[in-house]
Amino acid sequence: MDLMISGLQFDIAWEKKDQNIYKIEELFESIPSGTDIVVLPEMFTTGFSMNAAKLAESMEGNTILWMKSTAKEKKTVITGSLIIEENQNFRNRLLWVTPDGEISYYDKRHSFGLAGETRYYKNGEEQKIFSYKNWKIFASICYDLRFPIWIKNRYEYHLIINVANWPDTRSAHWNSFLPARAIENQSYLIAVNRIGTDGEGRNYSGDSSIVDYDGNILTKSANTESIISAKLSMEKLMEYRNRFPFLKDQDKYIITD
Repeated sequence: MDLMISGLQFDIAWEKKDQNIYKIEELFESIPSGTDIVVLPEMFTTGFSMNAAKLAESMEGNTILWMKSTAKEKKTVITGSLIIEENQNFRNRLLWVTPDGEISYYDKRHSFGLAGETRYYKNGEEQKIFSYKNWKIFASICYDLRFPIWIKNRYEYHLIINVANWPDTRSAHWNSFLPARAIENQSYLIAVNRIGTDGEGRNYSGDSSIVDYDGNILTKSANTESIISAKLSMEKLMEYRNRFPFLKDQDKYIITD
C-alpha cells in the first residue's frame, strides 16, 4: 500500500500558540488531497523554548484537542512535538494523533544540552514505532538524528519521522544526516524543520526533506514557507530490501542508559 505524506515548514512565532495554530490551519488548505500523514516541526506551537513552566500543556490541553479535531476533519494523522507537563516533569513530546482519535506519543530521547534542554526537559526512555495502514513508522526528534544506534532499524519499520528546530549554523550536518539515516536503515525518511529566527536569535534555513531508502531526495524545501509531499511505495521499498539484504548483517546490541 502506498502512503502519502506531507510536511509543513514555516516560521514558528516565538511562544505564540494561537498564532502558530492559525498559520498551520492556513497551510492545511494547500495540503494534497489524500494525504495520510501530516508532519509538523518540533515544538510547533512555541518554537524551541526553555520556558517550559509557562508554556507546557497537559495531555488534555488545547493543542491536543485541536490536533484531534483537525485529524478527524481532515481524515489524516497529525504529528509534531510540543511541550507537555506530566507527573511534575516537562517533556519534549511528539504526539501522534489519528483521524479516529487515537493518541500515541514519543518523548525525545536526546535532549540538546548545548541549548540547555537537559536542564528543563526529562529525557525519554523508550523508542516508539507507530503503526498506520500497514506501515511501521519510527519517531524521532531533532537531535536524535546524531545518534544512529538509537535509530537503527532491525527490520522493525519502513519510515523515519524527524521533527526539528535545527539551526542553520549546522545545516551541513542536517543535510548529511538525512540521506545517511535513510540509507543505513533502508527506510524512507521525512524530516520537517522550521525557518525564520527564534526568540533566542537562532536562525533556521528549513531544508525539510523526504528521502527514499536509497538516499535519493524525493523533495526538499528551500528557506521559505512551504509544504513538502511525496507518495511512498511499500512495494518498491520491499523490493529494494530483498535485492540488497544489508540489514540482516548488522551487529546485535542492547541500548542501556
